[in-house]
Amino acid sequence: MSQHHDLPAGDRWARLRFAVVGPLLAAPPEPGQLRELLAILSAKVWRHPVTGADVQFGHSTIERWYYQARRAAQDPVTGLRNRPRMRGTSRSLSPAAIQAIREQYREHPGWTCQLHYDNLKVTLGAANLPSYATVRRYFVAQGLFRERAPRHTSAGAMLARDRLERLEVRSFEVEHVAALWHLDFHHGSRKLLTRDGQWITPMLLCVLDDRSRIVCHAQWYLDETAQSLIHGLCQAFQRRGLPRALMTDNGAAMLAEETVAGLHALGVLHQTTLPYSPYQNAKQETFWARIEGRVMAMLEGEPNLTLDLLNQATHAWIEREYHRAHHSEIGCTPLERCLAGPDVRRECPASDALRAAFRIDVTRTQRRSDGTVSLAAQRFEIPARYRQLRQVRLRYARWDLSHVDLADADTGVVLCPLRPLDKAANADGQRRRLDDGSIAHPPAASPPGVAPLLRQLLAEHAATGLPPAWIPTELEDI
Repeated sequence: MSQHHDLPAGDRWARLRFAVVGPLLAAPPEPGQLRELLAILSAKVWRHPVTGADVQFGHSTIERWYYQARRAAQDPVTGLRNRPRMRGTSRSLSPAAIQAIREQYREHPGWTCQLHYDNLKVTLGAANLPSYATVRRYFVAQGLFRERAPRHTSAGAMLARDRLERLEVRSFEVEHVAALWHLDFHHGSRKLLTRDGQWITPMLLCVLDDRSRIVCHAQWYLDETAQSLIHGLCQAFQRRGLPRALMTDNGAAMLAEETVAGLHALGVLHQTTLPYSPYQNAKQETFWARIEGRVMAMLEGEPNLTLDLLNQATHAWIEREYHRAHHSEIGCTPLERCLAGPDVRRECPASDALRAAFRIDVTRTQRRSDGTVSLAAQRFEIPARYRQLRQVRLRYARWDLSHVDLADADTGVVLCPLRPLDKAANADGQRRRLDDGSIAHPPAASPPGVAPLLRQLLAEHAATGLPPAWIPTELEDI
C-alpha cells in the first residue's frame, strides 16, 4: 500500500481502515461467515500509516470498523476517520475538579501545568483526579497557558498586559512609501571603552520605512537623548525626504518638547505606540534581531571596538547586504520595494530650517533695568527697539544656546536673534542712542497750573453756593 506522507494522520488512518474492511463491503458475507472472514483479516500484517512498521489488528477492532463503514454508506472513508475530541469538555473531569483547576489558575497563572497537577492531587486527592494528560488537555483546550512574570509591575504595565489579553493583535502595512516611518533606539549587546576609561553601552537609532522596510538612517550614539534623536532624524529627512507620519514609543527623547514641536512644524504626524506594547513596533524589533545576529556577530572578534568602527560596519552592512537581500515578508528587496512606490514623500527643507524647527518656545519677563532676560541660568540681551515688551517669547533648543531667537508672541515669526550678555564688552562705556520716535517729550519750562479736571470740579462746586466746609485759621489769611 502506497504511503501519502503529505496527508494528515487522520486521513491516513481512514484509508488504512477502508483497505482492511473494503473487501467485506465489496462482497458482503453471508449469515454466519463474518466471524471466519474477520479471523482471516486479523491474521494479516498491515503497514502502520504513520510509522510504516508492520502491525496487526484484532478481531473486535476490524468488526467495529466494518459496522462503522456500513453506517456511513455514502462516504465510508470519512466515516472511518478518528472522531475529534470535544474541545473544552472532558468526561473524565468532574465539575468539582474543573472548578478547582480554574480557581488555582486564577491565583497562580505563572505555574507550570505539572505544578498545577501536583497541587491538585493534594487539594482533590489522587483518587478524584484523572491522569496528567487529561488535565493538560483541559488546560490547552481552555487556553489556560502559563503567564510569565511581567518585567514591570506598575499600573501602566498591568493595564497593557490586560489590554493585550482582551484585544487581538494584527499585522499591518501602509500602501505608500514614506507614508509611515518607524523610529526607535536599540541597546547594543557590547560595551564600548571611551577615551576617559568608561564602559558605555552604545545606542543604535534607526528610522525604518513601513512599506519598503528600507533604512532611512541608522547611527550609533552614546546616549538616548532628544539631541541624538533629532540629529539622526534630520539626517533621515535629508536622505529620504519628509514622511507623512512617524511612529515612536513613549520614551523621554520621543516625547521631548523639541521633538514634538519640530515634527509639528514640518507637517509630520507623530504617532506613539501604547505604553509597554513593543509588539506595535514589531518591524523595528525584527530589525534589531538582524543587527545582533549579523553585524554584532561579525564584530565579536574585534577587541578594540569603537563608535566609529561600529557605525562604519553598520552602514556597510545596510547598504551592501540588507537593502539588496530578499525580504520574505514583502517578496522582494527593500531597495526594489522603495523604488517601485507608490511614493508620498515630500521635499526636505534646508539644514537651517530643520535646525530651526526642532526648538521650543518659552516666555520670559524682560528686566526693565538693563533689557535682559534669564534663560537656562544665563542672561540674554533684548534689542532696545523691543524694550517696551514686558513678556517676551524665546525660541531655542535646550542643548544649543548659540541659536536663541526672539519670536512674536502672536504670530510666532522670528523677530531677531539674541546674544548672551557680554559684561566685558559693555564696560567700555559706549552706548547706542535711542531712536527719536521712542524718546519721551521733555517736561514743559513752566508748570501748566491747575489741571483741567480740577478746574471743572472747582467751578461746579462754586456754582452750588455752599459755604466752605472748613474754618480757615488766622494763618491762612496771611
